[in-house]
Formats: sequence, C-alpha cells, structure tokens
Amino acid sequence: MSRPLRVATYNLKGLHLDEDAAREVVRELAPDVLGVTEPPRGLTGRWRLRAFARAVGLRVVVGGGGARTTALLVRPEARVEQGRARRLPVRPGRVRRGFCTAVVDGVTVAVVHLGLDAVERKAHLARVLTPVPPGTSVLVGDLNEQPGRPAWTTLGGVLRDAAEVAAHASGAPPEPTYPATDPRWRIDVVFVGPDVEVLAARVPAGPAVERASDHRPLVVDLRVPEPGAAHGRMGA
Repeated sequence: MSRPLRVATYNLKGLHLDEDAAREVVRELAPDVLGVTEPPRGLTGRWRLRAFARAVGLRVVVGGGGARTTALLVRPEARVEQGRARRLPVRPGRVRRGFCTAVVDGVTVAVVHLGLDAVERKAHLARVLTPVPPGTSVLVGDLNEQPGRPAWTTLGGVLRDAAEVAAHASGAPPEPTYPATDPRWRIDVVFVGPDVEVLAARVPAGPAVERASDHRPLVVDLRVPEPGAAHGRMGA
C-alpha cells in the first residue's frame, strides 16, 4: 500500500522581502512537508517562523538552534518522530550552518542548505547523508551549486533527483529555481530514496513568487509506503 505525499523546498530569504507574498505562495503549494532554507532568525526568528507556519496551515517540527539556516514544517496532523536540529562544523569567517532531520509519517526527511565554498559543501554533505538511510527517504534544500557539480554527483550516488525523474517522464527539462525574477540556475532540490515514487515536479511562477523571495520554490508530488511498511530508519 502507498499514499501520496507533497513535498516542497523553499528558500524564504528570512521573510525579509514580502512575507504576505510568501504566505500566498506556500498556501497555493499546499505541501504536506515543507523544507525551509534561510528561515527568519535572530531574536524573533522562531516566533516569526511559527507565525508563518500557522498562517499557511503547517506547524514547525524543527527550527532554530542548531538547525541554523534550515527548518522543517509539516501539516498539523502528521506524526513526527526523531525530529532533530543538527549542527555542522564551521571555520572562522564562514556562516554557521546546520540541517534538520525527522521521520514524518514513516518517511525520513532531511533539510539542508549548503554553503558557497565547494570544499565546505563536500564536507557538510558527507555529514548530512549519515543519518539519511536509503529506502523511504527525502532530502530537500538549497545546494548552492548546479547539476553536474560534486554535491549533485554525491547525492545522485545514493538518492534520485526528483525533478530529473519527473522531467524524464514528461519530456520537459527540469525548471531552474534561481533567481526568482528570471531563473537560470537549478540549485533548489528534492532528492528521494528508491522506495519513493515520483509523480510530478514543478517550479511555480507568477507575481507573488517574484515578490516573496529571491528563489522560486520546488514542489514534488510523491507516492510513499504507508507508515509501518518497510522503510529506512534514521540513525543517531
């Protein structure tokens, strides 16, 4: 038995541009799971993220603290286990980064926001993949690099690029996500494990999308095993 699951990834630019437009975009996406990169931070960051989640019909399961530039939001009725904010090592002068993991209705989900330095991306991605087992797993986020580069190659060795799978089925190329006003680069991703079926993928457009952030979101429709069926479990 399997069931549908809608997953999206969205770089919210700290909600600094047009928060009302960002809310409109996410409501239209209607995701079951939303991986957020660049959530609001600072003294009021957690409060603003919770308020945003409520406004779009979701709840925050991981955000703030060690999650740093990532957060994980899910629909209110979802069953969440092992939600964790995981810190990543930082070198002087670099942005402090982390990532989120959780098991959402039996699906292992990770949210990642890799940095601008290629060496750092490689080191961080190795740590990110450790708690993401093959099987019923989904990794979303902002890789800060384009297809064919090392992070994509590493991920492609253990997971599948959902947008590429959908593009192969439809005959249309995967859509770029950055920048929002005239996207040319595909840096926001959804990767899935072998037990996950990809049904469709799209990158929304329109005035609200262009106002809300400097990225466009990526939304992917999946089919996943029912909770309790065999799936990869998250490690410590």
